[in-house]
Amino acid sequence: MQGSVLVLGAGMVGVACALELQRKGLHVTLADAREPGGETSHGNAGVLTRSSIVPFNNPALWRALPGLLSNESASLRYAPGYLLRNIGWAARFLRCALPGTFERTVAALDQLIRLSQLEHERLLAESGQLARLRRDGWMFVYRQARRTPGMDLQLEMYRRCAVEVEELDPAAIRALEPALRPIFARGLLIRAACSVDDPGAVVRGYAQLFARRGGRLLRHRAAGIERQAQGWSVHFEGGSLEQAGRVVVALGPWSATFLRTAGLRIPMAFERGYHMHYAGAGVGAPALTRPIHDAQAGYVLSPMRRGLRLSTGVELNDLDAPPRHAQLEAAQRAAAQAVELGERLDESPWKGARPTLPDSRPMIGELPLRGLWAAFGHQHIGFSTGPGTARLLGALMTGEPSPIDPAPFAPQRFAGLGPPA
Repeated sequence: MQGSVLVLGAGMVGVACALELQRKGLHVTLADAREPGGETSHGNAGVLTRSSIVPFNNPALWRALPGLLSNESASLRYAPGYLLRNIGWAARFLRCALPGTFERTVAALDQLIRLSQLEHERLLAESGQLARLRRDGWMFVYRQARRTPGMDLQLEMYRRCAVEVEELDPAAIRALEPALRPIFARGLLIRAACSVDDPGAVVRGYAQLFARRGGRLLRHRAAGIERQAQGWSVHFEGGSLEQAGRVVVALGPWSATFLRTAGLRIPMAFERGYHMHYAGAGVGAPALTRPIHDAQAGYVLSPMRRGLRLSTGVELNDLDAPPRHAQLEAAQRAAAQAVELGERLDESPWKGARPTLPDSRPMIGELPLRGLWAAFGHQHIGFSTGPGTARLLGALMTGEPSPIDPAPFAPQRFAGLGPPA
């Protein structure tokens, strides 16, 4: 069993980990309740960008907090009961917005994103999906001319990390994206960014590459885990059982619940989000050519294979709580001011959850129980950072030199998650 690995979770992170461990000569099984890329990895904006180094909990959050607590912001909504039940997590999340921790997070995420972009290029080529990749960058647009503290902070972090950014006036915005109405006073073009036209299809393509190379795919929902003398036994709903020398937990927002069956407590919260597709202005009309983030209105519009995808900001709520569509409706009203959306293309909005740890860094490394490995907690950037996570995890699991510093992502940074035993 020592050469066998069971990867739980077939989102971008899990599929990338399975591919990397397979590349290193291990016997890998990949299991998920749904088809690869069917959950959170399907519902994102499809952006691969170095600008994702600045997490939501940054020093500018302190000044914005009074307005966010009104619970009417486009960028953040919350269920009061959920927030009260998780007040400890919220306090730690806010503490990690202090400059010292924040700057360590920026440096760590910059390493992970740089590595991931290189790995995505390789995997897109190997899986025959380079045609999905667009190299037009992506754009932040602002309805007010004045610079906000949040924008100043972003620009400073981009300067430190050498992220190429071009500041735009209204004429430059219009020249780059003629489909946008002239309501934006300034913008930022992130040149070191790419995007794809169907994130879920990319993950499926990576999973098909894993299968073509001899990988084993299981369609089962993991229910619990038990330690054995030579490894681990994972129980699935319906009564089936799989054994492996090592297990990688890449279950995204379901990771914390699953790991409770091993006696581990993970400080995770859920940043839920919604999306809807729209037909756009129709044949012959200008169309968006790159993803657009309307910073003050708190939404992203991405041109996708299916149409324009409108993605919302953050909703702090229980993972399985009923959907609350007020945030999407507010985003739709704001987006309709900026561009011709056209008719809705989905019967109902998509809902997903982003798994977030207090410092907004993923957990990558061996958990306190030997042979049990973590690859989860990527908040909003799991789709873009999955391949880099896989490279780092693969090096750690095989004892090879790490491509980046693993310490900022180690489970041991949280109390109670000490060295493996």
